[in-house]
Amino acid sequence: MNAPTYLKRMKYCRNMKVGFLQFNPAFGKVDENLKKVKALINASTCDLLVLPELFTTGYTFKTKTEVTKFGESVPNGKTAKFLKRISTEKKMSIVGGFVERDGKKVYNSSFLFLENGRHYVYRKKHLYRYEKRLFDTAYEPYRVFLLKNGVKVGLIICFDWLFPEAIRRLALLGAQIICHPANLVMSYCQDAMITRALENRVFIITANRTGTEKRGRFENRFTGMSQIISPEGRILLRAGEDNEIVSVVTINTVAALNKFLNPLNNIFKDRRKDLY
Repeated sequence: MNAPTYLKRMKYCRNMKVGFLQFNPAFGKVDENLKKVKALINASTCDLLVLPELFTTGYTFKTKTEVTKFGESVPNGKTAKFLKRISTEKKMSIVGGFVERDGKKVYNSSFLFLENGRHYVYRKKHLYRYEKRLFDTAYEPYRVFLLKNGVKVGLIICFDWLFPEAIRRLALLGAQIICHPANLVMSYCQDAMITRALENRVFIITANRTGTEKRGRFENRFTGMSQIISPEGRILLRAGEDNEIVSVVTINTVAALNKFLNPLNNIFKDRRKDLY
């Protein structure tokens, strides 16, 4: 897209209020976690809200049997019904992570619910550490999804961030916003997302969790610092390490349509596909 075309398309895109929810889920206490999330969302209004990875169950599973116990079918599980109700009542799109059970397989997945009740599911492609023993590998291709205002969003989950090909693929498919439910434990993940946003000129919403989860010999300390990054790599919002909060900011999604770094450099057209 050249610069004049980009400017012409501005009239088709509107400002959006987007946000993240950060909190400390209690492991295995699904109803308690849903109640806390509902209370946090209650006073908030936005067009798109992103919740953490596995926000209903917690993260530190011991065995695949335990994971399967918490698995939910699509679209009849408790998480699906909750997100659909919130999305419809609040008239917003919402993303959140859950354990998906599909026959004998279980996936680390996330929902995208639209306010009309329509939903999509993304299954995590890159499993981190012990997740490889707990969840099944997902093979579905990356997709982008259209919100009511014509804005395109893509989904990743947590450790997917480490693979630049994932976000690049979504950006090439037209994603303007990347929704990133996460349970981040490494200290440099949030800073890396600045580069991911900049190198693809997209908005990225990372919704991380807080707290420490210790179960037997397994222990995880989560880093919080949920954030929203602009296509220019600016931090528009960033939470603290421990606070439970919903934060919202207004963004101009048109900025993510412009792939020109300057009048002579288009970040997609300048790729050397003959070399890599």
